[in-house]
Amino acid sequence: MLDDAPTATPDEAAGATRKRGLYIKTYGCQMNVYDSARMSDVLAPLGFQPVSRPDQADMVILNTCHIREKAAEKVFSELGRLRDQRDESGRHDQIIAVGGCVAQAEGEEILRRAPYVSMVFGPQTYHTLPEMLARIERDTGQSILNTDFPAESKFDSLPEEFASQGPSAFLSVQEGCDKFCTFCVVPYTRGAEFSRPVATILEEARRMVAGGVREITLLGQNVNALHAEGPDGREWGLGRLCRALAEIDGLERLRYTTSHPRDMDDDLIAAHRDVPALMPFLHLPVQSGSDRLLQAMNRKHTSDDYRRIVDKLRTARPDLALSSDFIVGFPGETDSDFAQTLRLVNDVGYAQAYSFKYSPRPGTPAAGLGDPVPHDVADDRLQSLQQLLNAQQQSFNDRCIGATMPVLFERPGRHPGQKIGRSPFMQSVHAQCPDRLQGRVADVLITRARPNSLGGDIVTGVQAAGIRVDDADTHAPRRTSPEG
Repeated sequence: MLDDAPTATPDEAAGATRKRGLYIKTYGCQMNVYDSARMSDVLAPLGFQPVSRPDQADMVILNTCHIREKAAEKVFSELGRLRDQRDESGRHDQIIAVGGCVAQAEGEEILRRAPYVSMVFGPQTYHTLPEMLARIERDTGQSILNTDFPAESKFDSLPEEFASQGPSAFLSVQEGCDKFCTFCVVPYTRGAEFSRPVATILEEARRMVAGGVREITLLGQNVNALHAEGPDGREWGLGRLCRALAEIDGLERLRYTTSHPRDMDDDLIAAHRDVPALMPFLHLPVQSGSDRLLQAMNRKHTSDDYRRIVDKLRTARPDLALSSDFIVGFPGETDSDFAQTLRLVNDVGYAQAYSFKYSPRPGTPAAGLGDPVPHDVADDRLQSLQQLLNAQQQSFNDRCIGATMPVLFERPGRHPGQKIGRSPFMQSVHAQCPDRLQGRVADVLITRARPNSLGGDIVTGVQAAGIRVDDADTHAPRRTSPEG
């Protein structure tokens, strides 16, 4: 608790503005990327500026994720490297901190095993970093553990100013999870579902666009479970929010992630039809094609429920491309269960997907289930699934050749004159183009396709007619000429 944290005096506050280095290593999801950016914003008034290496930093923060296997051990390994590096350089005043979901779940264990860590804080408390820092600097040698779920929203305490994020940026609109899938730790590390008020979301989006952002990705653990208080006092869902955001002058693209099938309501599906700025790419995790396993996972939907949602989405937006998450080797998974997952993948067709071998998370219901799948069987299933998903991704990319796509160019490429951007379908696109196009959307005729990227040429002198859709396979763009 920080209720009795000392307040800095004016002299201390003035001294705090000396320039100091800040290094943040971010693990995991886009929400953590957003959180890391806001940590930097919170610490900027105290003189902290981002540096590229931990040995250059006065403060190092590990912003952790608890989703992947052995997440905590990877954090302890990184902490050991930081301690050794600090000792070798003689910078014993360097502050080492751990934030995020591993901190929330393993806070006391972190301080026990790594007593040189100065502060451990959960994902809902990073807005109190200045207070924690003041206490650390006043009480040298003391450590802080701050993993409460405060009654007030952290968003109410974040600074309005934010560091430039480039033409594409994340905007957190919803946090937490009430779904309690049996394999997942998020409800225990991020807390209950919470939606930010619409007015604050719109204001932050306007500031982003004024700062040069052209594409905003709305973030939430269950982003389409948004139930936000609107300016009219009524509850807004994600579909209505997307319509309002699309009215911001200068905002060209909208995305959102991560979604849950149970929260894909008709208004949001209609927004995919009605809002041109809403990009035709959706990450919609399903986890398994087996209804028996979906029930054991507490997903509260069936495989056919998922298929019907996909059909409704593609009716509304025929060029929609899909991504998903899959778990193989969940306790009790049989050959028949796995075959149903492969059948679902073939039925839906994915442009991208993430697949993982199940690993138990301490404290989750699935961790206590019996009937584990042998490791070699799970390995074989994962390899088979990934072969299918990779083939679908390559097919999707191949079918983009000949299409003209609007690409938002975000950064320089490895070669002189090359820029890298994103297609509407989230593919990385490489093209030779002038510097003036960085941060802007330009039409690109796709000429090359690789497993994880596309290449093409800037279209000049004509107006591209847009992207048409082929109904085959993975619903990729149909080959078109620039004239359409």
